[in-house]
Amino acid sequence: MSNPSLLILAGDGIGPEVMAEVTRIIDWMGTRRGLRFDVSEDLVGGCAYDAHGVPLTDATMAKAQAADAVLLGAVGGPKYDSLDFSLKPERGLLRLRKEMDLYANLRPAQCFDALADFSSLKREIVAGLDILIVRELTSGVYFGEPRGIIREGNERVGINTQRYTEGEIARVARSAFELARKRGNKVCSMEKANVMESGVLWREVVTEVHKAEYADVELSHMYADAGAMQLTRWPKQFDVIVTDNLFGDLLSDLAAMLTGSLGMLPSASLGAPMANGRPKALYEPVHGSAPDIAGQGIANPCACILSFAMALRYSFGLGDEAARVERAVEKVLADGVRTADLMQKGDAARPATTQAMGDAVIAALEASL
Repeated sequence: MSNPSLLILAGDGIGPEVMAEVTRIIDWMGTRRGLRFDVSEDLVGGCAYDAHGVPLTDATMAKAQAADAVLLGAVGGPKYDSLDFSLKPERGLLRLRKEMDLYANLRPAQCFDALADFSSLKREIVAGLDILIVRELTSGVYFGEPRGIIREGNERVGINTQRYTEGEIARVARSAFELARKRGNKVCSMEKANVMESGVLWREVVTEVHKAEYADVELSHMYADAGAMQLTRWPKQFDVIVTDNLFGDLLSDLAAMLTGSLGMLPSASLGAPMANGRPKALYEPVHGSAPDIAGQGIANPCACILSFAMALRYSFGLGDEAARVERAVEKVLADGVRTADLMQKGDAARPATTQAMGDAVIAALEASL
């Protein structure tokens, strides 16, 4: 039986630096846990444009379609700002999501106790926070037609279309309900049914799926703007939030900052099951390419490491090993190891390098055996 396949697309900026620490953990898994993966690497984003003139080649796209999971670092940088829209690094990522049909984006917002004071909210509001936002990823206003900039009379008009089918809503709702069953068994669906027809349909379909298939899960509905307010007022009232592409983009970034640092947050984008029963999947840290610190060895690799933990859980069915990695990261933080993004004014210790943080996580993994 062949090993599961993992395609690594480190990308731009700090992507290669944080991904290097993940590959060390993959090697550790093979040596110390007997969990071996067939790992291949390729280019996406600006580095792919530099090499091939496009942000994602057809050959790399084919590799991604065939892999059991894709692990991506980050894409983009100011050197590509002047490119045509179709050639920008981000188009490579969007193509992966669209052509792999990765319709459910999972964005956990977990506040490690050691970092509770890094949030802009009070410790008692965020300490112990563990929520999951499920964002629909392949439809909605980012993909709807018609779109573009046209001229009407003497002025330009920008057009984007919010469009959802029943099937698109139902499948992401099912993902949210299934995940909730393994967590706190609560789902809050967020839309703008008070002013948008797409929101009306969203609420109706989520309710229908709940009634027919998931009546055991507690379901509530909330307008997305009210949801944003409640996330900052008392976020621990939520367990799983399911929402559309645009609102999910906004709400997940808001939730990310509740935890204190973008450098700690992973994500997963899941699609339909393949022939082997595993979902098509792409895992990536929430943070960007951070070109201002690229090449300095000071980036925080934890979000990328935790994204690999999500791959272990959702793509390879290795929940115990995923938890092992997550506990190792938590222990490192509790022991006071900090990269620069996790330092506060007055801290006497020098920040850890990217590699030193990776060293500490591997040491914690060793201690877990």
